Amino acid sequence: MTTDTTPFGVRLQAAMAEHGPLCAGIDPHRGLLESWGLTYDLAGLERFTMTCVEAFGGAVAAVKPQSAFFEVFGAKGVAVLERALAELRSAGTLTVLDVKRGDIGTTVDAYGEAFLGTDAPAAADAITLSPYLGYGSLRPAIDRAHATGRGAFVLALTSNPEGADVQHARLPDGRSVAGAVAEGAARDNADDRAAGRLGSIGLVVGATVGSAVADLQVDLPAMAGPVLAPGLGAQGATAEDVRSVFAGALPQVLASSSRDVLRAGPDVASLRGRARAVAGEVARITGV
Repeated sequence: MTTDTTPFGVRLQAAMAEHGPLCAGIDPHRGLLESWGLTYDLAGLERFTMTCVEAFGGAVAAVKPQSAFFEVFGAKGVAVLERALAELRSAGTLTVLDVKRGDIGTTVDAYGEAFLGTDAPAAADAITLSPYLGYGSLRPAIDRAHATGRGAFVLALTSNPEGADVQHARLPDGRSVAGAVAEGAARDNADDRAAGRLGSIGLVVGATVGSAVADLQVDLPAMAGPVLAPGLGAQGATAEDVRSVFAGALPQVLASSSRDVLRAGPDVASLRGRARAVAGEVARITGV
């Protein structure tokens, strides 16, 4: 596990500058494994995952395994996830574990310890968090991330259409729920913003949300942290969508692509080449 306590935002900014602003996903669901000619079992999961690790390690800014696709295989599947996280760390590649955890009190503290703690068995550089028990409910995990040099991406405007029911809703004072989440992240990044560096508490904002960022007055530049932007490729968003959705905050954007890159497998060189091509395309648009 890493002993580097340099803030996650600082490390991510450097990785994006070196490799381009792409977070490559590892999503070993049944359809992808079978399209690679693999069996949908523990052996297929391990082969798929380690092929991705070999292709992406040292080649992209960050890698995002989706925890659920490992958990479905039980403890042995989680062991494959832990191995992937460790090997990516050894390759010097940042990891964002997509777990979307959210709870209260000692429970969210335990989630933080499980993934962000110094001795975490499934240690990642950052995790995804759900704020819909209130942004303040995430405090134990966010504090642990700051203490260990890790980070978090808090769901704000997700790429699924159902998310609008909650995220676009207005609070009694007129602010949108998504805008209030962004304000919480801005408070947690205030010291980083004052120091002129990227904060370690970011948001998840889909590249498919159209004008919602502007319509809901979600102030991404003031948030001062990274923006994990899923939806590029298979979900229909293009690099041009990234430009329009995130206007004014482009240097903060870490575009996430899973299926679009993974369809280039199972050849390692093809996977790596596709990831680098997508990263280059997004870099040209964002100017990173």
